[in-house]
Amino acid sequence: MNAMRPEKVEATETETVEPNLAAVTEVEAGIRDFVRNDIAYLRRPASGTADAPPLDPSAEATVNNVNSLIQRVAGTSLAEIENLISELESLRDLLHAEGQRVQREISGYAQLSQAAMKSTRMIADNVAQWKRAADGLRNS
Repeated sequence: MNAMRPEKVEATETETVEPNLAAVTEVEAGIRDFVRNDIAYLRRPASGTADAPPLDPSAEATVNNVNSLIQRVAGTSLAEIENLISELESLRDLLHAEGQRVQREISGYAQLSQAAMKSTRMIADNVAQWKRAADGLRNS
């Protein structure tokens, strides 16, 4: 029965991740298509000469729109990564604190167990002495 639980958790995580992955893939595909089809002609020659013709205003606006889109997508992704890092750090701190607490609890239980064993031995020794004394009184 326990073996079934991790599968359910993984399926839930996969179901949550798949729509996000599909959305990211769709955005990336849209950007690729846009760059290939709509602004490929805007590529400047690699020579870097000053003779290159200036971009017309509509092409420049298109380039600015693409840059803005990429910055928004990257900014959102970076913010999500930073939030994830922050959550993981707080989780690490929580796990560290819980680990220390568990160690203290185990140490306390070990001390309690040792004290119980000593008490049990003392009681057993006393009962054995009383039994020997009672047997000695019966035999005399």
